Formats: sequence, C-alpha cells, structure tokens
Amino acid sequence: MLIIRQEQMEVFDAAAWRAFEDQMVAHLADFRPLLCQSIGQEQMRRVIRRGIESARGYGFDRRGPMRLYLELMLVLGSAFDTDPQYPWAGEILKERDSGSQMDRAERLYERVIDYQFQVAGPDDVYRLKALTNIRAFASQPLNFAPNDLVPFMLDEIGLIYPEKAAFLGSEALMALILKRQLGARNQRLTTPRGMALVVMLMLGFGHGCGGDPLYPWIGEILRDKSTSDPDAKAKLLEENALLWVGYVVADTRQTERS
Repeated sequence: MLIIRQEQMEVFDAAAWRAFEDQMVAHLADFRPLLCQSIGQEQMRRVIRRGIESARGYGFDRRGPMRLYLELMLVLGSAFDTDPQYPWAGEILKERDSGSQMDRAERLYERVIDYQFQVAGPDDVYRLKALTNIRAFASQPLNFAPNDLVPFMLDEIGLIYPEKAAFLGSEALMALILKRQLGARNQRLTTPRGMALVVMLMLGFGHGCGGDPLYPWIGEILRDKSTSDPDAKAKLLEENALLWVGYVVADTRQTERS
C-alpha cells in the first residue's frame, strides 16, 4: 500500500543510507512480493540504489518522499518520471519551487492514488481483466501494415484496457506508441507482431522497460545477439511476457483467496 507519514521525514546522513537500503529491501518485498521474488534481493538493491539516485536528483532526500519514489518505481516502472504515460509525475517532481519535497510527494501520492482507483480498480479488477485480455490478444494473428501501427494499437489498447486508455488519453498513448515504434526499429523488431509487442511491454511495464532492472529479462532478450531473427526474438519476448502475466494473475487470485 502506498503511504506517506509525517514521522518518516528525518534527513539522511551518510551512515543512514545503508540502513535505509536494508529497510527498503524488506519493505518492497512486502509491497510487491512476486516482483521482488522474481529478481532476487541483490537485483532489488540495484533497483533501490538507482531509485535513490534518481529521487535525489529531484530533491528528495527524506525518508517519506524517498520511500514513495521507490514504491512508484514498482507500480509504474523505474523510469516513471519520464514516461509519456504519466506526464504529471515528471511535472510534479520538477516543480521544486512550488513547495517542500513533502508537498510535492503528497501531490504525487494523490495523483497515483487517483490513477490506481481509476485504472487498476477496486481489488485490481480492471488490471486483472486487462491481463486476461492481453493473453487473448497474444493468441490471435496480428494483421496490419507497419504504417498503421498507431491507429491499430490505439484501437486495441482501448479494447484491452479501456480504463487505462480513458485515463491516459489519446495524446499520451500516441506518444508512447510512436516512441515504441522507434525503439522496435532500433531493436529490429520490425514485424507487425514485434512492434505491437513492444507497445504492450511499454504499456504494462513502463516506457523504459528495455533497461529496467525490475524486468531484466526484457533487456537481456533485446540485447541477445545470438537471436538475430526478428520473429524469433519477438516470440521469445512474447513467451516470457505471457509467462509473467500468468504468474501475476495466479498470484493475485491466490492472495484474494487467502
């Protein structure tokens, strides 16, 4: 659960950083257990260090704002601060003259709570339905011309995850699709299925998923020079993504039963 407490506002000194890192390893393991288990403690420490460095760049050097920043990385992706899906996040983080870091953290917290309410839904019902729709989407052939990627994906995202499509709006979705179109070409995933897959990865894991330490398997597959065939690379990415989706759905349903 995302939370900010006023008592979590003490300033860090050099000796406190390691203790804070240890505390965040334990906290994030409770916050997103499946994700933390999948990458292991040492990789999670890399995530935390990256998050601390990024948060400090926005003037966050106290416990509450720092903890929130790390939590948002796990919710929205490690590069949420520059993600076209969440322009409000970067805007709030950069408004250093608009109030204290706690003021900005509280505004960020309020926006994310609203995002979760509208996009994930009560008990994650919208998100789980979207994951089910993604599995169905992946099972069908994708027939569209490469130049039609934007309108095709706008339509598909609206069908697969209507709540997120409505919350983000067409402008943010178009920015995401166009950015992923360029990224897909750079990775030589130029088939319709490859380009659609990259868009879906970005939609689900954040626009920086190819270099996100939370999902190292994405970058490993993209950088793997032993798999040069675009269809084979896209298939491998798709198989791993669907495997992860299956884990998330099963874990969520198990949590609901317990």
